[in-house]
Amino acid sequence: MPDLSASPITIYGIKACDTMKKARTWLDGRGVDYAFHDYKVLGIDRPRLEQWIGQVGWEVLLNRAGTTFRALPDAAKLGLDAERVIGLMLAQPSMIKRPVLDLGDRLLVGFKPDLYAAALG
Repeated sequence: MPDLSASPITIYGIKACDTMKKARTWLDGRGVDYAFHDYKVLGIDRPRLEQWIGQVGWEVLLNRAGTTFRALPDAAKLGLDAERVIGLMLAQPSMIKRPVLDLGDRLLVGFKPDLYAAALG
């Protein structure tokens, strides 16, 4: 279990996303102190995306189910690799699966209450 006092928790996502609302409600309901980073407002940087991809892989981080990704031309969806995915995510942060919960020593991508409970106690 991470030392939550040493490394603050940050949840990354988009304010209007329903899954984000569920995750934030879950955290709030358990009194978890966290910072919220809205990448529609604050953006996201390449080094952070590279770090995340190094931890969880681009396949986990890419939101293939979202309308932004699905709206891409088929040719843009072929031959994806980490570098191409980073470019897509920098241009359209909506392509990042939400939420990304940064616990300091690891990431949780997506919202699953049982995984949040296991990680946060």
